[in-house]
Amino acid sequence: MSITSQRLARIKPSPTIAVTQKARELQAAGRDVIGLGAGEPDFDTPDNIKEAAYRAIREGQTKYTAVDGTPELKAAIRAKFKRENGLDYALDQITVSNGGKQVLYNAFMATLNPGDEVIVPAPYWVSYPDMAVLAEGTPVFVECPQADGFKLRPEGLERAITARTKWLVLNSPSNPTGAAYTADELKALAAVLRRHPHVLIMVDDMYEHLAYDGFAFTTIAQVAPDLYDRTLTVNGVSKSYAMTGWRIGYAGGPKALIKAMGAMQSQTTSNPSSVSQAAAVEALNGPQDFIRERALVFKDRRDLVVSMLNQASGITCHRPEGAFYVYPSCAGTIGKTTPGGQVLKTDDDFATYLLESEGVAVVQGAAFGLSPFFRISYATSTTLLEDACARIQRACAALR
Repeated sequence: MSITSQRLARIKPSPTIAVTQKARELQAAGRDVIGLGAGEPDFDTPDNIKEAAYRAIREGQTKYTAVDGTPELKAAIRAKFKRENGLDYALDQITVSNGGKQVLYNAFMATLNPGDEVIVPAPYWVSYPDMAVLAEGTPVFVECPQADGFKLRPEGLERAITARTKWLVLNSPSNPTGAAYTADELKALAAVLRRHPHVLIMVDDMYEHLAYDGFAFTTIAQVAPDLYDRTLTVNGVSKSYAMTGWRIGYAGGPKALIKAMGAMQSQTTSNPSSVSQAAAVEALNGPQDFIRERALVFKDRRDLVVSMLNQASGITCHRPEGAFYVYPSCAGTIGKTTPGGQVLKTDDDFATYLLESEGVAVVQGAAFGLSPFFRISYATSTTLLEDACARIQRACAALR
């Protein structure tokens, strides 16, 4: 008799976490491995944010808080949405969870009935479809090729919508591609959504502040205010403030939806860490200059990685607008033979070859729903990125 549920059998472990763990295990065993799988800034959390956490501990802010966030943090989030996005949310339209992932999970669990459909543009962050499945929904994938900048087009959205569609998921800038939607591109999608008022819109803006070359970030409720009552605007402190381990995500949305998500959280984790919430207040209210400075470092790393990968035989790398990922095509390596005699048939084969031959850990494109590609996170030092890209060039040159 199996001890696991049928529900669990329908999902798969996170491939990105698996790659990162494999790299750590090989490093612990003495292998020279460069891990490019983790979506985590290599910068430290700023000192003023850490000091706010110390202060909260000293002042005894170590008890339970309101289930979905302290009034102080909700006020800081409300001010952030107004200041940076032109969105006005009341405090009871804001929720705080243990990371952005829980925000998304709560929303699906609170709204999806068996068979409800969730439109997920591909390539996608690996957790979107599995969270929908856990909530008994059905992911509907819309392929967004490199020729379209890895972005959902209005005609693709129109074709995917049915009477069963409950949610559209939009992630900009995107994990895994770094693609970001312009205001005009969002307006074009909004025009489709207006024709289908039963569709809710989940926007994952976690990489909002990591946009380059003068790209002007915007979010769909900002450019299409008439969709405000159907939109859940999700964000967090993990990427912009280098606070991945603090586990604070948040969202603004319709009051009834936010209330339902809070009820879900009340019976799972209850409140996020009180100390992390105090730190997040300082992150949102405190100095913001370092975000732009760090983004410029990420831009330089992006340019380095794109340039070096495009010099690798069989690799073509699109230049993304934001985040800290590139999503290169390895189509030119498929069908070639490694020095060990293996024919590369898939991007999974290619990723395995890079790890085994040169000690470079990347995530295969199949994990994100579009092959033959692979994802590299350039949220690591420039020295390591140069070394890793040189190794990839060497591995590609060795193929026949």
